[in-house]
Amino acid sequence: MGGLHTYIGWRLLPSLDLHPAALALAIAGLALSACLVPLGLLGRFVTDNQTLADRLSWLGSLAMGLFSSVLVLTLLRDAGLLLAGAPSLAQPTALAVVAVAGLFTLFGYVNARRVARIVRVEVPLADLPPALEGFTIVQLSDIHVGPTIKRDYVQAIVDRVNGLEADLVAITGDVVDGSVEHLREHTAPLGQLRSRHGSYFVTGNHEYYSGAGAWMAEFERIGLKGLHNGHTVIAHHGSRLVLAGVTDYSAGAFDTAQASDPAAALAGSPPGLTRILLAHQPRSAPAAAAAGFDLQLSGHTHGGQFWPWNFFVPLQQPFTAGLHRLGRLTVYTSRGTGYWGPPKRLGAPSEITVLRLVRA
Repeated sequence: MGGLHTYIGWRLLPSLDLHPAALALAIAGLALSACLVPLGLLGRFVTDNQTLADRLSWLGSLAMGLFSSVLVLTLLRDAGLLLAGAPSLAQPTALAVVAVAGLFTLFGYVNARRVARIVRVEVPLADLPPALEGFTIVQLSDIHVGPTIKRDYVQAIVDRVNGLEADLVAITGDVVDGSVEHLREHTAPLGQLRSRHGSYFVTGNHEYYSGAGAWMAEFERIGLKGLHNGHTVIAHHGSRLVLAGVTDYSAGAFDTAQASDPAAALAGSPPGLTRILLAHQPRSAPAAAAAGFDLQLSGHTHGGQFWPWNFFVPLQQPFTAGLHRLGRLTVYTSRGTGYWGPPKRLGAPSEITVLRLVRA
């Protein structure tokens, strides 16, 4: 981290031609940022004082967001200067890096901190029974309640969902970043979610960083229904559908007994029904298709959250965001309802997704 900040200083500060006092402040700012950025992820491990830990995480997360943009833009500036071979552009491009990174961080902060927008998606499914035409699922994903996302943020999401009068609410993992002890009061509003057939959840990878067993029990306590390699049958207007869920794709690395298994999630379900799977990571899709699911709802990617990280998601996941097909299986990947790390979203706005089933 110190090396990357040194690189930024080496490439930008000489071109900015700062007054000695301003140069000293800039160097101090880079040194402070190098210390703060790790705290965005590690603040809760530095101190047992939860209030102080949250404040350190806030500062570190803001620094991380700004640093990320400055670093990427500095790299692009250097590449541009090398290709252009125009030393006269050094100063204006250095000023542009600072200004654009600041604007990216400001706009990204506003986008991240406002209540997620409603995104309506029609999902065409083959052989959907007429009685299930128009069935609505509200999907929440990747809220990441933790150092910077607290009860008020969660309550605003819940209030917006309850105004949608959905048939079912599906929460596809990464609800929390922290222990039940520290975050119980902040996740409590999720117990107020209202829909015709109830609220269901599956674990994401961040639940396993935060004590998955304790969180499974806590979510059940407040009224959410867990689907951990299992399923339930939903009766609706004289028809039925199978709603199944799997533990996170990586769960087996934390507990072999909880290894993700779409086939096991469907075992014993009635044949011939529409089959929907809640799976945190899109890369569960090949196994879901092989098991015979019609629709998979996922999250995890955040849609990249902010440029340019959206270009790196495909290195790990088959889908970044939106509606896709894998053979007979339809996959919807949410951009997430909260954010992780830097409070920053650019080009990948958070969403509360209303999925409406229609006949293909």
